[in-house]
Amino acid sequence: MTIEIKVPQLPESVTDATLVAWHKSVGEGVGRDENLVDLETDKVVLEVPAPVGGTLSKIIVEDGATVEAGDVLAILEEGEVAAAAPEPAPAEATAEAKAAPAPKEAKGPVKTSPAVRRLLEEHDLDATMVPGTGKDGRITKADVMAFLKSDDSSNVTPGDPTPVTVETVETSFAREERRVPMTRLRARIAERLVEAQQTAAMLTTFNEVDLTEVMTLRKRYRDDFEKKHGVRLGFMSFFAKASVEALKEFPVVNASVEGTDIVYHNYYDLGIAVSSDRGLMVPVIRDVDQMSFAEFEAALTDMAGKAQDGTISMDDLTGGTFTITNGGIFGSMMSTPILNQPQSAILGMHSIQQRPMVVDGEIEARPMMYLALTYDHRIIDGREAVQFLVSIKEQLEDPSRLLLQV
Repeated sequence: MTIEIKVPQLPESVTDATLVAWHKSVGEGVGRDENLVDLETDKVVLEVPAPVGGTLSKIIVEDGATVEAGDVLAILEEGEVAAAAPEPAPAEATAEAKAAPAPKEAKGPVKTSPAVRRLLEEHDLDATMVPGTGKDGRITKADVMAFLKSDDSSNVTPGDPTPVTVETVETSFAREERRVPMTRLRARIAERLVEAQQTAAMLTTFNEVDLTEVMTLRKRYRDDFEKKHGVRLGFMSFFAKASVEALKEFPVVNASVEGTDIVYHNYYDLGIAVSSDRGLMVPVIRDVDQMSFAEFEAALTDMAGKAQDGTISMDDLTGGTFTITNGGIFGSMMSTPILNQPQSAILGMHSIQQRPMVVDGEIEARPMMYLALTYDHRIIDGREAVQFLVSIKEQLEDPSRLLLQV
């Protein structure tokens, strides 16, 4: 029976997608639910699985093409996939074993993100060759780069006095350029950033926070916390909970602009910016006000894993009311984050640095962080923005406020 493989229904507001890569060739056997091809939209990568087992008889759309929902991608002939060759008789197997070394134990299918698959294909590597350090043994981009580095270094024979030839030493000074098209995600990010700059009246206010009490509390309980809840106690949960309390105090910071209307939200869905192989993503964690620290940390870990694996959905990326971004993990001391429209504000965290501070008349070294709040001046006044940051500062410098909600 002949079956058409079609582009599935695309997420809301997405009109088309780019065919990134086929994972099967014409004439190759396919198992049911096995991924055939990756489609990249503005935000996520969609996998198109085989509805039944069979053989891929025809590929209609090639890599790099733009497709829409319902377009036919390929033809699949339903039927049994060719069975593996029968095992040799014991006597034959013994003879073969003497003639050739035993093969390594075969591994099952290795799940990888589209970015990792492209890197593997560029270097002609089998995924089973690379040890994975990601969640559930998944292979990350860093794993592939580390494997390549170790593999290259093994090409030099120890003790060889002249491991490098004259030809290898010679260096070409030719000036080169390489032009590559933007990915759909990068193009969409660029479009939204320019749109935000041209639409909102963005202004950034700054403050600094002493994280002594947060760090002391975290150090005291992080082992017990992880042992009981199975997740690490990070800094982000403190900032998320402090932000929720500040948003309750200043509702306009949790609002959004629609035309000439201000839409106030009585819920707190926080977007947390995370870096991935495909670029910056902002998955949304919903109803943070109703979460415990452990529930928030678990949800954040799950979302970050999806972003890295390329399995994040459009629903995970839409509907936030306020965003937090942490440039400090990359070493940023100060920045002015850009709004994630239609939201009206975004909080920027930065690196923690020991700085001399005056405490009760004495100079002490304290772990300090600069905070930045970029806000839409069309609906948020400077007074509200400054007081919002002060509220976060006060809660983090005295974390018992988070428990008492004062």
